[in-house]
Amino acid sequence: MSNRAPLEERLRAAFEARGQLISAHDLSPARPPVGRTWGTRRIRRVLSFAVAATAAAAAAVVLVLSSNTPDRSHPTPPARHSSPTAAPSSGDPQPVPSAVPSTTR
Repeated sequence: MSNRAPLEERLRAAFEARGQLISAHDLSPARPPVGRTWGTRRIRRVLSFAVAATAAAAAAVVLVLSSNTPDRSHPTPPARHSSPTAAPSSGDPQPVPSAVPSTTR
């Protein structure tokens, strides 16, 4: 591999130089946070989760309540009472009342 490209040589030299900058101290694990800030971070995280869950629940309730609202512009007609003793005659069909009243004059 004696005929490497100049770009590859430069990259290898850069990586070698960067590798020389790392020591054993850099590879040791970081100390965990201590003191008051650790508790504050935990409380903030729990509170933000609680607020997000509450907002999602409120949005779901609003969505459910808004989708189940009855349509008040068209009231439902009263139920018709059917008598079991009144049977329609065999030759005359009974007219079916329409939901919209007629406006004949």
